[in-house]
Amino acid sequence: MIAELLNATPIAFRIKPDLFESPDFYKIDDLLSEEQRLVRAAIRDFVKKEISPIIEDCAQKAYFPRHLVKKFGEIGAFGPTIPTEYNPNGGLDYIAYGLMMQEIERGDSGMRSTASVQGSLVMYPIYAFGSEAQRQKFLPKLASGEFLGCFGLTEPSHGSNPAGMETHFTDQGDHYCLNGAKMWISNSPYADVAVVWAKNEAGRIHGLIVERGMEGFTAPEIHDKWSLRASITGELVFQDVKVPKENLLPGISGLKGPLKCLDKARYGIAWGATGAAMDCYDTARRYASEREQFGKPIAGFQLVQKKLAEMLTEITKAQLICWRLGTLMNEDRATTAQISLAKRNNVEMALHIAREARQILGGMGITSEYPIMRHMMNLESVITYEGTHDIHLLILGNEITGLSAFRG
Repeated sequence: MIAELLNATPIAFRIKPDLFESPDFYKIDDLLSEEQRLVRAAIRDFVKKEISPIIEDCAQKAYFPRHLVKKFGEIGAFGPTIPTEYNPNGGLDYIAYGLMMQEIERGDSGMRSTASVQGSLVMYPIYAFGSEAQRQKFLPKLASGEFLGCFGLTEPSHGSNPAGMETHFTDQGDHYCLNGAKMWISNSPYADVAVVWAKNEAGRIHGLIVERGMEGFTAPEIHDKWSLRASITGELVFQDVKVPKENLLPGISGLKGPLKCLDKARYGIAWGATGAAMDCYDTARRYASEREQFGKPIAGFQLVQKKLAEMLTEITKAQLICWRLGTLMNEDRATTAQISLAKRNNVEMALHIAREARQILGGMGITSEYPIMRHMMNLESVITYEGTHDIHLLILGNEITGLSAFRG
């Protein structure tokens, strides 16, 4: 009850200015349409006004700013690629979507998780695999932020091997009976809707829409995280949950269903991690120009310049990867392996830049006066979820050799 009251309205925050300036060394803006630039500008302004001023306090207090959910809906951050028939703010292309994720994660990885889970892992499967009745019932409310959604795939004993899932359901005539548990689920403690993947009696994987309030369905919060502290994370527990048959996603079966969703989410992560890297670089660049040692700004020393030059180089490479991948997504030509490359490379790049930026800031880099340590801790989760760093290497290895390393 106390947690519910705390999250019903914002707590008192320290207000901090956001001085971010975006690096664009290769003039990638020239490759963007006017609409894409306008979308980015709107989200950047939103982040500067709504997220950046409060996010350090949220992270320090492990507080999920639940009041932002409806604001995300108002700004069009939920499911922007879903057609306007189901989302009045939808109809955008994948580069515009990527730019939105870049700007939101520039503010905070946890906030990007909230948005990308809602759009890529909840709204997308309902749109792509759901019935027309399911689309009409859930998508508008998810798009507006009236409903918050979550995605149930990972289990306590099955992370990188989702095919081994134990969550299952049986046909009880007029309904399905769902049993099992999911773990490390973003948004789950406050989710109104959960897209859950489970096996039927034949061992075939299907998607089910589980709604808050169904008897036997609980979503306890996971506490004491050192990462994604402004994001709400929990479990999904199903004990003889009666799921109406009309809540089965009819358009897909097998593991390809959740994997298609993960492709969409991983694509957004590739852009989002680039945004976190951009924020760390910009913070380090400004700090180095102001911090004086030995009679001059530390930006004048060779080793600091080396770090900044390497940061800008890696960010530029990641920006180009994102733009090209976005073009392929718009043409419906992007492959799972191409998406894996972008997710793995850009998150690793961002984590390295966060660590280098922390070095430039010295002791100040570990304080909440600057975003570096928060980004670094967040990225430790981002490099693991939606496919670990090593799993994405093996996906690429399989693509290169034609030989799967996942099985004996």
